[in-house]
Amino acid sequence: MATQWVRLKHDVDTTLRRGAWYKVIKLAPLEAVVDVKGKPVAVPRDAVELAAAPALRWSVVPSPKNAPRYPSSWGPQYAVCPNCRDRAALVGRPASLRCTRCNQLFDVAWEAA
Repeated sequence: MATQWVRLKHDVDTTLRRGAWYKVIKLAPLEAVVDVKGKPVAVPRDAVELAAAPALRWSVVPSPKNAPRYPSSWGPQYAVCPNCRDRAALVGRPASLRCTRCNQLFDVAWEAA
């Protein structure tokens, strides 16, 4: 099987971060098992978007509901780095962002928001 990648399509009770891409270890009809920091994690297959390669653009993600650690100053959405999965506030509508964790510059995938 060729390497495949997934990211969450909607909120699911899982350790995966919304907007981040994860490498598929095993794909079954009802679930996808993905690598999360070297450990296998199963997620419902209907909850993920499948791709042949992870997008190298910041994902725009709606803010979580009732998340105590989510900074309220970030507003209704935030961005997820395609390289290191770090999160960033979206101020205005930038065409690209530089990640403060990995220092990589990527375009922002506004059309997929």
